[in-house]
Amino acid sequence: MASEVVQKETKLANGWLTWRVEGRIDISTAESIYSSGEKIVEREEKTVLDLEAVSYISSAGLRVLLRLFKKASKEGKAFAVAGAAGMVKKVLIDSNMNSYLTMHQSLDEL
Repeated sequence: MASEVVQKETKLANGWLTWRVEGRIDISTAESIYSSGEKIVEREEKTVLDLEAVSYISSAGLRVLLRLFKKASKEGKAFAVAGAAGMVKKVLIDSNMNSYLTMHQSLDEL
């Protein structure tokens, strides 16, 4: 059974593009999410992935974040995450992703 995720984009006044993902980031959604994120990173200078409505992230999801971070860095662009809470935040910290990614408690910190 394939999982579905909802993705929304919003441009903030300070130049950040907020990319909100809702649902799970796992093996069944990772490629779709990466494909969307790759296009966003290519066209935007500053992208923040809003994880507030993400209920689960697997190792496949962590790979998506790392690949997007590397792509943005290679192109001299900013990529950050915001709003991670609960299990998602714990996984990001336990996997040491916070040493690569800029993590914000909320979008208000941008």
